[in-house]
Amino acid sequence: MYAQLVKTAGTGVKSQEEMTDQEREFQDKIDRDIKIEPKDWMPDDYRATLIRQIGQHAHSEIVGQLPEGNWITRAPTLERKAILLAKVQDEAGHGLYLYCAAETLGVTRDEITEMLLDGRMKYSSIFNYPTLNWADIGAVGWLVDGAAIMNQVPLQRTSYGPYSRAMIRICKEESFHQRQGYDAIRKMAEGSPEQKKMAQDALNRLWFPSLMMFGPSDKDSVHSAQSMAWKIKINTNDELRQKFVDQTVPQIEFLGLDLPDPGIKWNEERGHYDYTDPDWSEFFNVIKGNGPCNVDRLAARNKAWDDGEWVRDGLLEHARKKAARKHAAE
Repeated sequence: MYAQLVKTAGTGVKSQEEMTDQEREFQDKIDRDIKIEPKDWMPDDYRATLIRQIGQHAHSEIVGQLPEGNWITRAPTLERKAILLAKVQDEAGHGLYLYCAAETLGVTRDEITEMLLDGRMKYSSIFNYPTLNWADIGAVGWLVDGAAIMNQVPLQRTSYGPYSRAMIRICKEESFHQRQGYDAIRKMAEGSPEQKKMAQDALNRLWFPSLMMFGPSDKDSVHSAQSMAWKIKINTNDELRQKFVDQTVPQIEFLGLDLPDPGIKWNEERGHYDYTDPDWSEFFNVIKGNGPCNVDRLAARNKAWDDGEWVRDGLLEHARKKAARKHAAE
């Protein structure tokens, strides 16, 4: 279904004159902040955009468990282990909420999972970078989940009702994830010289990949204009990236760590921090499947899918027999 929608989807934002009466009525609901619900009429382009965005969001939650789950057995204390275990479980739950939201658009969970497994649907580029040590786990919680919150809080006001409602609980849990990551990095920054060095190294390596999480710059984003018009997105990529930098730089300074980008400086005239743009060629290269961990991440998900086939088959057979017994009783 999604592939068919993509093939028929138009490009660019339509003017009022170019819209049909049905499209104008739909856009009027959007403009008046009336939520679009699953049974409401919606343009094919709107449906396709939501399936792409929600699907990629769901996949990011699921794939995001991999770099952290690898450290559950190697956490430095029992408390840190329990916190990380709870965090990874939360990410699985977020993926399930989002898959459910995607299913309301007429695509099945199997369909979008298969699109992930064969590379037709992407996930956040940040998860194609390795977590080399425990400091990386703190940095992932602090920076990666911090960037995720910056992206996701506005999505509580997105125009599609099921997506908007799913984000309310997700954002509450992501806020906890960000705080636990910051606390882990703070502990290391205040620890031994070796621990502080590890914290600094994790910050340096994950800073620019975290900035890439907001997507390409606005001038290079092919989806932003229409997504903004439909209020699928509330803020542009560059707006959110600037907000993340402005929030995070004071936290870095409070921790006593060095800024990971020598280009960061306060701009009095703009009222914001200036910063160096990420290497966008690296971003697009990772998106194309050439990041440090792309192959490993997809191999892990394909293995999990294949290994779980007997469970899916068993559940489907149980459901079939249950339905047959109900039908016979009637």
